[in-house]
Amino acid sequence: MKVCKRCLVSGKVQGVFYRASTAEQARRLGITGYAKNLPDGRVEVLACGESSKVDELVAWLWKGPTSAEVSEVKVTSVNSKETPQGFYTH
Repeated sequence: MKVCKRCLVSGKVQGVFYRASTAEQARRLGITGYAKNLPDGRVEVLACGESSKVDELVAWLWKGPTSAEVSEVKVTSVNSKETPQGFYTH
């Protein structure tokens, strides 16, 4: 079953290759969406794909790359009528 989840990741997640590492993991899992920095220091991730693969990415978001320090990942399900074709960073 395909799902889309919006994740807001808090902690030391900007300037530590968090978005690039997330994109690499998402592409490996066949997930589409994006990762972008927010002005408040968080990273927003939209992950769309098979439910089990999206869950696997969400679990990875808690770890991130080695230089990241994740303190929180807020996850909400979203209805995405237009699923992105790839995984992008903004």
